[in-house]
Amino acid sequence: MKYETVFILTPVLSDAQMKEAVEKFSKVLTDNGASIVNTEEWGLRKLAYPIQKKSTGFYCLVEFEGEPTLVKKLETAYRRDERVLRFLTFRQDKYAAEYAAKRRNRRAAQPQAETVETKED
Repeated sequence: MKYETVFILTPVLSDAQMKEAVEKFSKVLTDNGASIVNTEEWGLRKLAYPIQKKSTGFYCLVEFEGEPTLVKKLETAYRRDERVLRFLTFRQDKYAAEYAAKRRNRRAAQPQAETVETKED
């Protein structure tokens, strides 16, 4: 089954610590037999409301395919890690999967368009 998880990390982390946390959760997935389809680090964003007296957080999205039992293991890892402010994992239906594929293709095309523009200048 296809899943998508978004988690918010505390903003006091350095870039290296944030990347290490993302790798940790990706490792939890791969160690339990999941295949990671896509990972997007959305960076530091403002929260809609304060969480643990923090108004910003590092957002990260991971799309993966795996067994339904894997979600529980991943969410247990989130709960045990004090760097995670919030998380949400959901199963993609066929429409969400199509949209995610379109979004990935669009994001993949954007950096190429930017490099073409800079080469012409």
